[in-house]
Amino acid sequence: MEPVVKSPVMLYTEQTPNPESLKYVTNRMLYKGTADFKDKESAIEWSPLALALFDLPYVKGVYISNNYVTITKEMNYAWEDIMLKTKDFIKKYVEDDGTVINEGYAEAMEKLVAEHHDANYEGDEAELVTKIKELIDTYVKPAVEMDGGNIEFKRYEAGKVYVLMQGSCSGCPSSTVTLKAGIEGMMKRMIPEVTEVIQEMG
Repeated sequence: MEPVVKSPVMLYTEQTPNPESLKYVTNRMLYKGTADFKDKESAIEWSPLALALFDLPYVKGVYISNNYVTITKEMNYAWEDIMLKTKDFIKKYVEDDGTVINEGYAEAMEKLVAEHHDANYEGDEAELVTKIKELIDTYVKPAVEMDGGNIEFKRYEAGKVYVLMQGSCSGCPSSTVTLKAGIEGMMKRMIPEVTEVIQEMG
């Protein structure tokens, strides 16, 4: 039997609209889905990779989706000092086949989300919520994902749509602009019942 030769792990960085976040893109599928870790405590149970990254003193947030990791750094560090170190760290971790996300994470998150926001919408409101979710999934998510982040529908109340921004989009000055100018404008045009889009902190 010939030994299986794995293709080398390639890694490059992409800027995000948030100056504190950088997207590390690999040629491997890391995790099918989205996983957002805002602190070490949240990573302990679910992500050995995020946990290892939080051991680096400058890592403030870790967001993992598909083939990339978005790192949000502490403000008192400069990217030029830590970018390569972080890149080497992620590359080695992936080369060593380190566990990225533990089994069961997606199910646990789905359960959490279901408990959290599926307030029982009825009649017209239920239809409206379905429309809002479709709009976010079709038009908004792909654009936000390109910037190394994610957006999730949280709830709808009396014309107001509450969303959660994750990854590079969380706490980023331009995400507020994107949210208000882009997403809110589009929602209002396509779903006249919507009066406002509000960002909730995860």
